[in-house]
Amino acid sequence: MKEKFVEVNRFNIRYLEDGNSDRTIVLLHGLGGYAERWNNLFPFLSKKYRVIAPDLIGYGQSDKPSVDYTPEFFTKFVFNFMNAVGIKKTFLIGTSLGGQIVIECAASQNDIIEKIILISPAGIMRKSTPTLDAYTMAALYPNKDSVKNAYQMMVGPGKQISETSVERFVNNMSRPNAKMVFLSTLLGLKNAPDIHDKLASITIPTLVIWGRDDKLIPFEYSQQFVSTIPNCEFVAMDGCGHSPYVEDPEELAKIITKFLSARHQG
Repeated sequence: MKEKFVEVNRFNIRYLEDGNSDRTIVLLHGLGGYAERWNNLFPFLSKKYRVIAPDLIGYGQSDKPSVDYTPEFFTKFVFNFMNAVGIKKTFLIGTSLGGQIVIECAASQNDIIEKIILISPAGIMRKSTPTLDAYTMAALYPNKDSVKNAYQMMVGPGKQISETSVERFVNNMSRPNAKMVFLSTLLGLKNAPDIHDKLASITIPTLVIWGRDDKLIPFEYSQQFVSTIPNCEFVAMDGCGHSPYVEDPEELAKIITKFLSARHQG
């Protein structure tokens, strides 16, 4: 897995890349996330695909300009990023905030995107949950205990939390402007227009994946996505919370590969 940097609209953007297939997957992390959140999934997907995971603008080690971090801003960034790294066709996968960004990208009818996969996407939930509250507090007051507690709530009791992931989160949220970006993103999500019309307009083959034990964006929200997106497939992952790519990457990779390799009309 290689760490790379690219200039996107004069901003320095960091990303991870692995695999040398002519078929590309772009992975978009969630709120407060960073490219390494996909680390467990990379080895499984990079056998068959070129896999690229950016630190979204404002996150991780990418530049953090003082702008409004709205879904529209992230959508423009994703297309500009893909253009900057020379992607002509791609499968787009996003989790949580990243899932909502993928929806926005797919609704733009851009023919660069072949299929999309949404993992517990944001966009419909309008009220907070205790897990999201804990995660927000961990972002604004980052220390190992608060972050570990929030991650534990995200995956469920009894599951191992990587100390490295905790340290990365603390380090990233301690960078200049990181807290501003986090809060601006939350406000951007809260004030975003209703997403139902965009969901209904998606014509790209779509798969929604949700952990049954998700406490950050609860499982019951899944049906609103599945029932609104035309020709949408759905997989519930038993024993997983909000982060199946961390909790059960091997099974998630099987689900992803099966969907991406299947023939779809359209």
